Amino acid sequence: MLNRKLMRLLLTVVVAVLTLGSTVQTRAADAIPVLLCPFGCGPMAGDTILMNQMIKSGSDIILLPQESPGYMYNIREMGRNKNKWKNFIFKTEDVLIQIAYAGGSKEVKEFLPEEIKIPWKLLYGEAFWGQGKFLVTYDCSLKRASDLKGKRISLGLRGQSDWGVFSRLWLEIIHGITPENTDIRHMTPGQLTQQLIDGATDASVTPIGTEPSLTKFLIPGPVRQLEATGKKMCYLGATKEDIDKLNERMGATWQHVNLPANTLPHQDEPLGIGVNKGFAAVHGSFDEERAYKVVKSVIEIGPAMVELHALWRIWSTELMTCGLSEENTHPGAIRAYKEKGIWDLRNKCDPMTYPD
Repeated sequence: MLNRKLMRLLLTVVVAVLTLGSTVQTRAADAIPVLLCPFGCGPMAGDTILMNQMIKSGSDIILLPQESPGYMYNIREMGRNKNKWKNFIFKTEDVLIQIAYAGGSKEVKEFLPEEIKIPWKLLYGEAFWGQGKFLVTYDCSLKRASDLKGKRISLGLRGQSDWGVFSRLWLEIIHGITPENTDIRHMTPGQLTQQLIDGATDASVTPIGTEPSLTKFLIPGPVRQLEATGKKMCYLGATKEDIDKLNERMGATWQHVNLPANTLPHQDEPLGIGVNKGFAAVHGSFDEERAYKVVKSVIEIGPAMVELHALWRIWSTELMTCGLSEENTHPGAIRAYKEKGIWDLRNKCDPMTYPD
């Protein structure tokens, strides 16, 4: 398997060659960096393919995926680095924007020491993410997350929202499980998955994605790695009461979902989880014309992307607009949606709201 440095080098070469090929035919495209997540996460691969499709289509604007420690890191970096406000897109989530307003509070100061009270502007939705609001184990004697107190748990990085931060909030607020009474380990998705496979931990976070209709589901690579061992997988879910309590404590809008039986490998009965909406977002000062072109390009290339990458199989214009509103969406993005005649699709979903 290629190591991380080599993969980064290859990505750089691909960008350079494709960009050079594009400039032979037309002027250089406007390249916009996008803060994403750790190497190996689904959006990194998906946005790299999106970048290539933009180049191949002759688009005068392309997105450049940038590895980061995660969505929690992204919102901190954007909040404290005003130099990025006019030039960067970043991946984030509705719940993350909301709890960032509570930065420095008892619950989140380990991950977010400072308040970030910025009404970020959304461009488009990319998925409903469920990781961090349920866990997986090979020890089926464990029946609920509270049984993990005193055990070994592998979670995502502290810079990752769903994988690392939301899982900790759920475990602590709902089940009283903390680093003081339990062996909680923060690591990358690949590492934490391997630890569970090796028996070094008793349970781990694992991913799942879905979309507004809750009929199409993403079963990402880490889940398939766990399944490939041939061992029985069991799941420790969240109840609606759990999610309601989290929302009340954090002033957030996690959504409770019951996964139908057999959505995940070895899932013999319905499983309750929490989900939150993932978005591409910018600061309000981001150029309107650039925002318009980005959203217009994603709308146009989206149907082709469905065939090119697993993460995009849940894509739709309904997903792009779910959670958007006149208040929370960048004016350039709104212009693109209205031009394409799909802005009214947003009315099928409740909009993301900012804390008071």
